[in-house]
Amino acid sequence: MTGNRYAYLWFIGPALILMFVILLLPILIAAGMSFTNYSLGNSSADFVGLENYEKIFTRSTYAKMFGATFRYVFVVVPMTVGLGLGAALLINSLTRFGDVYKTIYFLPVMAALIAMAIVWEFAFHPTIGIINATLEYGCGTFLESWSWYAKGCARTFPLWLTDRDYAIWTVSFIGIWQGFGFNMVLYLAGLTGIPRDLYHAAEMDGARSGWDSFRLVTWPMLGPTTVFVVTISLIRSFQVFDTVEAFYPQGGGPSKSVYVMMFAIYEKAIQQNLMGIGAAITMVFLGFVLILTLIQRWLVERRTHYA
Repeated sequence: MTGNRYAYLWFIGPALILMFVILLLPILIAAGMSFTNYSLGNSSADFVGLENYEKIFTRSTYAKMFGATFRYVFVVVPMTVGLGLGAALLINSLTRFGDVYKTIYFLPVMAALIAMAIVWEFAFHPTIGIINATLEYGCGTFLESWSWYAKGCARTFPLWLTDRDYAIWTVSFIGIWQGFGFNMVLYLAGLTGIPRDLYHAAEMDGARSGWDSFRLVTWPMLGPTTVFVVTISLIRSFQVFDTVEAFYPQGGGPSKSVYVMMFAIYEKAIQQNLMGIGAAITMVFLGFVLILTLIQRWLVERRTHYA
């Protein structure tokens, strides 16, 4: 009887061990390493206490890191969620060519960003790029009443990827382009789970327009989906790396204006072999992701409707 009582451990034990080895153990190792000055190749490391964390929160380089990361997150997350929802509602309302639009919107998600970086570099080129060439067509029109536009026509339009004032916003634009198709698919899955009877009931209760149906039925029923979409978008935005690495492999953009946290981890731990400071940035990164995710879930779930 005693053996049968603990027989379930044979089934869940391997899964728990595997989860510990793959998920928890690397975090524990990184946490311990963050209090040392360890570098690959050294047989030992000195305990430095909170010195690595003090550097992160006091030096100007890391202040730029936090600024670039949060600017990217606070631009990309709302835009990808909003555009993903809008695209899903549009496609869900179509009776024809819905699959075509799904494919078009989802293509950026499937595209290899390293390959697409060549296209974006050409598009944002200051002299031969299609972006500035298109803006030049507006010169001599009413658009010049906008001071920024008039300045661009008189001198030159921004350098986009190489201008420290525009680099992070340009990278954010690319992140929005790449990410909203994924959110669209998630919202489409949520829309298919809404019973049509609820819309008929809303019409009987006085819902006369599409906005009424969205406000009374669609949005409340998409609450659980929105929780998931916002959470995934936050995590994906904090994990941005390949875009920065593709455009700025040697330093995180002009004046480190695109020096996001994942690139900082890569630069310190891999390029400079400063594993201790790289591990400390990793722990700060995990802390921010955890805190923001918990806050987001608490705020959204307060108004979430679960069917």
